[in-house]
Amino acid sequence: MTQPLALVYYEKLMPGSQLVNRLLDLNYRVQTVNDPAAFQSCARAEKPLLAIVDLAAGEAICGAIAALKTDAATGHMPVIAFAVEGATKAMEAAQIAGAKHVVSEATIANYLPELLNQALQIE
Repeated sequence: MTQPLALVYYEKLMPGSQLVNRLLDLNYRVQTVNDPAAFQSCARAEKPLLAIVDLAAGEAICGAIAALKTDAATGHMPVIAFAVEGATKAMEAAQIAGAKHVVSEATIANYLPELLNQALQIE
């Protein structure tokens, strides 16, 4: 069976690199994107199972989430967004943009397998 692909955008080395390593440990292939503007085109080209984004880039990454969700080719893809504790405006913006789950850095670090399962559930 082919390993599922996760598309990951992160700003800060920590927890971003830890997240990538955890996904690899969970038998995911990982494609990282360093530019919010390239996020949508990378998702169209690579066809990942899900996307995980760091909200540290603010409006730029929320715009990328919105573009991803409004595109017929990528709109089905679940998005998990994370931010530092207390970044309520960024978290609210990510929810409005279409992220399925919006959590803190601590939550994604401690509960990644559970979040992946929830994000991939068919409703």
